[in-house]
Amino acid sequence: MRQIARRLKDGSLELVEVPDPRPGAGQVSVRVAASVVSAGTERATMEAAQKNLLAKARARPEQARQVLDRVLTEGPRSTFEFVRRRLDELGPLGYSAAGTVLEADSRVSRIAPGDRVAIGGGGFANHAELDVVPELLCARVPDAVSDEDAAFATLGAIALHGFRRSGAEVGAMVAVIGLGLIGQLVTRIALAAGCTVQGVDLDSDLAELARRAGADARVREDPLAAAEGSADAVLICASTDANDPIELAAKLARDRAPVVVVGAVRMEIPRGPFYRKELDLRLSRSYGPGRYDPAYELHGHDYPPGYVPWTQQRNMEAFLGLVAAGKLDPAALVSHRFAFDQAQRAYEALRAERPVAIVLSYPRAATPAPAAERPTPEAAPPPRRGDGPPRFGLIGAGSFATAKIIPGLVEAGFEPAVVASASGLSAESARQRFGFGAAAAGAQAVLDDDDLELIAIATQHDSHAELVVAALERGRSVYVEKPLALEFEEVGAIERALARTGGHLFVGFNRRYAPLARELRKLGGPRLMSYRVNAGPLSAEHWTNDVQRGGGRLKGEGCHFIDFLCDQTGADPASVLCTGFRSDPTLALAATDHFSLQIAFADGSAGTVAYAADAPAGPGKERFETSAPGAYAVIEDFKRGSIWTGRKRRQLGGRTQDKGFAAQFEMISGVLRGEAEAPPPDRYLLSTLATLAAARSLETGGPERVTAVA
Repeated sequence: MRQIARRLKDGSLELVEVPDPRPGAGQVSVRVAASVVSAGTERATMEAAQKNLLAKARARPEQARQVLDRVLTEGPRSTFEFVRRRLDELGPLGYSAAGTVLEADSRVSRIAPGDRVAIGGGGFANHAELDVVPELLCARVPDAVSDEDAAFATLGAIALHGFRRSGAEVGAMVAVIGLGLIGQLVTRIALAAGCTVQGVDLDSDLAELARRAGADARVREDPLAAAEGSADAVLICASTDANDPIELAAKLARDRAPVVVVGAVRMEIPRGPFYRKELDLRLSRSYGPGRYDPAYELHGHDYPPGYVPWTQQRNMEAFLGLVAAGKLDPAALVSHRFAFDQAQRAYEALRAERPVAIVLSYPRAATPAPAAERPTPEAAPPPRRGDGPPRFGLIGAGSFATAKIIPGLVEAGFEPAVVASASGLSAESARQRFGFGAAAAGAQAVLDDDDLELIAIATQHDSHAELVVAALERGRSVYVEKPLALEFEEVGAIERALARTGGHLFVGFNRRYAPLARELRKLGGPRLMSYRVNAGPLSAEHWTNDVQRGGGRLKGEGCHFIDFLCDQTGADPASVLCTGFRSDPTLALAATDHFSLQIAFADGSAGTVAYAADAPAGPGKERFETSAPGAYAVIEDFKRGSIWTGRKRRQLGGRTQDKGFAAQFEMISGVLRGEAEAPPPDRYLLSTLATLAAARSLETGGPERVTAVA
């Protein structure tokens, strides 16, 4: 299929061929018939991408601080390469479209193949010929609504949710500041609800468009004294860095009126008028309840209508109902129409003109039959080996894979053969950048390639174990980024697959292979060990904090440090005690981002991990200390270290950080070439079991034994 994508470094557009995506859990695939280019949002996205690096940093100070922190911990060269690769990636565009369902996952219950649906969501409802979308980001389209009108449903849900936030009732006077696409939709929704509308914009053409719908609309320069103090509700739909909209809202509002901020505006609230009128400032969050909640959007947990009557899906459905009843006419807002093949012209119009809405129409294609699933063999024969370099396939093409895994494997002598991602776009981006022979959507193409020596897995955490088992069953050697598994049952499945196939398993616990770690491993035992981690914060919405997808930071990141303790002592972990707390109390306990754990080992060794998410960067990110009979040693951020024996101190390392990535991939290459011994997989399994025991201890409040899975 084809998809519109932008380069993050300069905003340049490409119409790229990408693999057809397949629906995952709770998703449907949709053959797109029409999509809407949101003039305000997509223009802002393009303008941000076209800024130089300094301007980008000023626009996104939080990301700039993260880059600076990375320079301190990983060095300027590594950081430069990371930023360069990120900026060269392709990113999707679009978030409001409509089409016909081709295929639905078995867990989807309310939508079936053949249904016409409106779809929404950035990263889901892309400007692409085929989109894969979660069920609750879809709304069935009534027969009376055209595909083009249905493509407005997500934008309509934004406007409708903003209107609902105002609480305006029949007969109310509603002021709308900013008459772009969202403001025009809000105006028409308010009029359909029996309100009168006072509209304001800087553009006389937009004011005229609102007047044609029945609003009393004016340009900002017109006298507005007569309207001051008359609005029962004010909705700010503008997008500007200026503070004028919020100040104008205070003038137009009557006493105790709600002021609803729908657009992206400066919010320096003038206390005087807001205090004197006792105005009620409200923000409107996107399409409605459910937005940014992974349990709703990604896992399909709908809210009960009796408690949350207007979710984002039900707002989309309500908007489509108004269109079907003839109360709204989105077509009146379309200023430009382009065929999908002419998408470049659409964005040229976006840059050169001030369009309200641009509609892209897509060619109709024959409905393909869903691809048949290939049955998993009990144990496939090992891949053919030639005289050339070993070939690898990659499942998951996110930022870590492109920054560390692909360059590391290529540097170690592997040939990039095939890369796959869920949507296909990031896989195609990686294919172009690293020279993979093919790109695919979904893991199947990699699993089914019989000519691979190694399958590398870098997906989100919840799919790691399943993919490891599938790859082992096909006779492949497997490298999987940490964590190996999120549940005890998954460890058992991997252990059984290893026993059946005898395949090689490598887990991305790279710190084991760092030069400093190798030096300290030579010390005797038993050991006392302490590992301090200053991890830095993650937003509550980050997928790692989604317990189902990421497992939380203890399972998803803490496993690194638990494995390091296990590797240093060489003894089996026996029991774990873990306590902790969350920075954000709305997160699940399993998403704890501050924890302290103690591990007792079979040889008498003991180790602690202290993991914090909000400590200052000054002390460094990681510090490991250990004592052994007659010795003491420390590692600082994997840059430098020291070993004391008696009164003598031996200094290690230098100014360059080395977390062991290169040595790890060289080891894998050596094993597959028959030049090195493979690490025993039971050590990966044991450290994973210790991590899962720590997670259980966090819940029970007591120590948990580390036991093998039956």
